[in-house]
Amino acid sequence: MTMPAASATREEPPARGGAARLVATLNTAFARLPHSLIAALARFSIAAVFWKSGQTKIEGLAIDLVDGVYELGWPHLSDAGVALFRDEYRLPLLAPEWAALLAALGEHVLSLFLLIGFATRLSALGLLAMTAVIQVLVYPGAYATHGVWAAVLLLLIARGPGSLSVDSFIAARTPVRSPARQLRC
Repeated sequence: MTMPAASATREEPPARGGAARLVATLNTAFARLPHSLIAALARFSIAAVFWKSGQTKIEGLAIDLVDGVYELGWPHLSDAGVALFRDEYRLPLLAPEWAALLAALGEHVLSLFLLIGFATRLSALGLLAMTAVIQVLVYPGAYATHGVWAAVLLLLIARGPGSLSVDSFIAARTPVRSPARQLRC
């Protein structure tokens, strides 16, 4: 049985209309947005959310780069911060003093790590766990806000901090020894 000969001419794909061409052009342009800039914005923004929350739980140290507030000193838990955990949050299994201390410490340390891009994936994972606790046990009605936080943190966990980070600086100077170390920042 003989097969018909292939046509010598190729059919051109149909021409795209103006709207389809515009969408394709925009998609191409958006795909070129550098992850490092997106990650830097994500790190700064989510770090600011948790840092400002941590600042409400302590006294003796106040640093707000945006508002220009600086009070340098030795930080300690505020009475209002402990009262917040005792009277409003009421977390199970932890005394309010311990819960307030752990939350304030996590919000400050993990936010600082995210801001500079150090241990970014682990820091984001810690704040994601904190977000889950807040969503499930403290403010279940705030799912829209917590969903945005989770999306930003998951982006950082999945894609890394980008090249504008301490993690990237360390990775560039660390010899690759195993496939696990080849994760891109």
